[in-house]
Amino acid sequence: MDSACLDSRGNTGESASAPVTVRLLTGADAPAAIPGLTDVLLDCVEGGASVSFMSPLDRTTAEGFWRSVVAGVEQGERILLVAEDGEGVLGTVQLVLAQPPNQPHRADLSKMLVHRRARRRGVGAALMQAAEEAGRTAGKTLLVLDTASPDAERLYTRAGWIKVGVIPNFALWPEGGFCDAAFFYKALV
Repeated sequence: MDSACLDSRGNTGESASAPVTVRLLTGADAPAAIPGLTDVLLDCVEGGASVSFMSPLDRTTAEGFWRSVVAGVEQGERILLVAEDGEGVLGTVQLVLAQPPNQPHRADLSKMLVHRRARRRGVGAALMQAAEEAGRTAGKTLLVLDTASPDAERLYTRAGWIKVGVIPNFALWPEGGFCDAAFFYKALV
C-alpha cells in the first residue's frame, strides 16, 4: 500500500506552530532529509498505516527504504516532496516516474505519509497539490494511487481524484490481518 498514512481533513491548517512549506528534494539535498523521513515512516507504521511495512519496523530498515528512494530520485525515476515546518519533516509524497514503455504519460503517487503530530493542518492537501504540479511539470497527464485509509480517500475525493474501485484483501495491516485497497486516478490535463 502506498498512500495510506493520512488522517488530514484537507483543511488549510491554521496552526500556532510554524507555517508548513512543501519542497521538492533533489538528489543532492534528499540524503539530509532521511532522518526526518524515517521518523515519519516509523510513526505511520506505528500508527497502524498499511504502507508496505510490517510492525515492528526498525529504524535501519526504514532508513534503507529512504536510501533506495533517494537513489531513485538521483536516477530521475522518482520525484520526492517533503512538507516541513520549524520542527522538521511533517510529511512526504512521491511520484514514481519510471513506468513501462507503453505508459510514459503517467506516474504513480506513492507513500503519502503525514506524521500523526501534523494531521488536520492541511499537510496532506498541500502535498497533493504539490505532487500534481510536479506531475504536470514532469509532462505527466495521468496520476494513479491506491490507499487503505478512509481519511485519505476523503482527501483525494475533495482534490478531484476519481475512485475506480476497491480490491478486497489487497495487503496486510502492519500488525497483520488483511486490508482492502481503493484505487484512484486523476487526469492532469
